[in-house]
Order: sequence, then structure tokens, then C-alpha cells
Amino acid sequence: MKKVSWQVWLGVVFVALSAALYGVHFLIFREAHHIFIYLLGDIAFVPVEVLLVTVVIHQLLQRREKRNMLRKLNMVIGAFFSEVGTALLKQCAAFIDEPEQLQAGLERLADWSERRFRRSAQQYRAHAFAVDAQRGSLEQLHALLGAKREFLLRLLENPNLLEHESFTELLWAVFHLGEELAARRRLAGLSLADYGHLAGDITRVQGLLVGEWLVYLAHLKRDYPYLFSLAVRTNPFDAQAGAETG
Repeated sequence: MKKVSWQVWLGVVFVALSAALYGVHFLIFREAHHIFIYLLGDIAFVPVEVLLVTVVIHQLLQRREKRNMLRKLNMVIGAFFSEVGTALLKQCAAFIDEPEQLQAGLERLADWSERRFRRSAQQYRAHAFAVDAQRGSLEQLHALLGAKREFLLRLLENPNLLEHESFTELLWAVFHLGEELAARRRLAGLSLADYGHLAGDITRVQGLLVGEWLVYLAHLKRDYPYLFSLAVRTNPFDAQAGAETG
């Protein structure tokens, strides 16, 4: 026999209690007419009450909860860029055939609107960078990702990141690139096929990384102007950038 849940028993108790109170009302006042008037009025208000509680209030609470979760996720994303993301942006940019074009498109970020940040982020995510795996230093890239492997693993273990698909995709791409570099006994004198494979992995990381970085900057400009100021002053794509002011 299936066990009856406590919610069902609670519902039965409340219905019985309501019937008992209506019975007491009738015994005292001997007026069934008013009982049915108020009962019908209460029942008529139930759909409105359900609408307010389950739709309006629930949506407001859900929106507030999502806003708080995104704020916490942006803290994690900030830690990523502080720990490895900014350095990775610089190193991946060294493999691009025409870095001047990338640099020209990412200058004067302080003047950008939030809308421009997000529009550019979508464009860079879909952009296929022309990458030459022999142009930059694969050894330095391997050293950076190897040193930050434990940090990246801890980020992947964060269950809240499942709510942020684009950043999770970036982490997997970065982690995969690190594994590809670590799987090779040497990173110099590789075959053209190997260089081409690594170039594809770097291209994937570069697009996702720049896109996520721009979205993060939009968040900083809106909510944390002082952090945005530092991020702009240390822009890895601006040769004139520097933390010092003056």
C-alpha cells in the first residue's frame, strides 16, 4: 500500500478545520445564507490569489534569485581573469597572424556602452581568428595552463557554473588546450598537422575568451566602476595601457 504523503494529511486537516469553523459559525448565528455568501466570495478570490502568489510573486523572487546567482558567478569569473584569463588573453594574442586588427578593435574601452560590449562579445565568439601555432610560444602557453590546472579544475567543480553555459564552454576549451599541450613530449619541431590542430584549439579559446572578457567588462562598468577602471588600464590589447595613472 502506497504511503500517503504529509502534504495530503495536512490538506485534509485544514479542510476539516475550515468545515468545523463554518459549523461553529452556523451553530452560533443560525444563518447559512451569510456562510455561503462569504464562502463563495472566498472561493472567487482563489484564482486571483493563485495568480499573485504563483505567477507575480514567484517571478519576482526567481528574478531576484537569478540576479544574486549571476552576481556570485561574476565573482568567480573575475577570479578567473585575475588568476589566468588576462595572461591567457596576452599569450593567445601572440599566435594571431594580424594582431593589429584585434588590438584596433579593442581599444578605448572606457568609452564603450554596455550594449557595444555585449554586441562585440557575440561577434568575437563567432569570429574565426587566423592563428599560426608557430608564431607564439607554445612552451609559455603550456607553462601557464600547467601552473593553473588545479585552479581550473576547481572552477569546473563549481555547480553554479552550470547556469553560465558560455563560461563553462570557455573553461572546457581552455582545459582541452592545456591537455593537448601536455600530451606532447615536445612542443618544438612538430608536424604541420600538429601545428594545425593546436592552432584550431587556440582559435577556439581566443574567440570564447575575448567574448567572455567583454561581457565581464560590461558587468564591471555597470556594477563596479572602480574595478572597470583597473581592467581598462590593464587592457592586454592596448600597448599603451598601464595600471599607473597620470
